[in-house]
Amino acid sequence: MKVIVDKTNQALRRIPAWTIYIAGALWAAWLFYKGLTGALGPEPINALERAYGLVGLKLLIAGLAITPLRRFLGLNLIKFRRAIGVTTFFYIVAHFTVWAVLDVQTFARVWADIVKRPYITIGMSAFLLMAPLAITSNNLSLRKMGAAAWRRLHKLVYIIAILGAVHYIWLVKGWPMTPFVYLAIILTLLAMRLRFDFRRMVTRSV
Repeated sequence: MKVIVDKTNQALRRIPAWTIYIAGALWAAWLFYKGLTGALGPEPINALERAYGLVGLKLLIAGLAITPLRRFLGLNLIKFRRAIGVTTFFYIVAHFTVWAVLDVQTFARVWADIVKRPYITIGMSAFLLMAPLAITSNNLSLRKMGAAAWRRLHKLVYIIAILGAVHYIWLVKGWPMTPFVYLAIILTLLAMRLRFDFRRMVTRSV
């Protein structure tokens, strides 16, 4: 197992982080093209909106999984974390834009839905919390804020991930299992992180 992980880490070191941005942009463009050509089904706007949102949620989970993968398996994906985070925000912006511009279409209706529909309120809350994380995902912000304050701010991703999963659960009709699986994965990853943080805090206090 260790040999496989070591070889994987060696291979990953040769892959630049910017490939995440390229792959994310190409996949978003491909989904948009499928929507234009009718390949997403009879309701392309709704399908595109959900596709962007689901990719964003998957990327959130991928970002949360990086630390547990390193600690428990030795798989080092840290160099990709910032790119994954920024690409996540890009997809959530695309998700919001398709909904607001192509689906709802007017500011008055957008605001009314945010206020009146709880699942949209939750989704918008996650979106707004994500904005400062995306804005500060650079070395300049890290230097100006200081490492401790920067890390505290970026722990908002824990709340964002839970809100995103709840938004997805509330959005999907019929209560299928898939959204609950996403929530379970998120809660498991957060529990692993909190357990590690608690152990580290106890060790420091001894």
